[in-house]
Amino acid sequence: MTENTDAAYNVTADELRQLIERWERLDAERAEIVDQQKEVMAEAKGRGYDTKVMRKVIALRKRDRDDIAEEEAILEMYREALGL
Repeated sequence: MTENTDAAYNVTADELRQLIERWERLDAERAEIVDQQKEVMAEAKGRGYDTKVMRKVIALRKRDRDDIAEEEAILEMYREALGL
């Protein structure tokens, strides 16, 4: 290899290493956050809340109100069609 190729390889290797290390740090942070979320749910369960329902509420809060309304309208129509 020439010096230019070696230098390009070193820069690329350094950049790659930095990107991988950044990913690893983020992955560790995500794992920590997941653990904290589990603790919150354990606390909620200990206080008598239904965590399954809480998770549904959390998912609904992330969605657009119009999408939710449309889905609920269709769900109600299906329920009526099936006599539920």
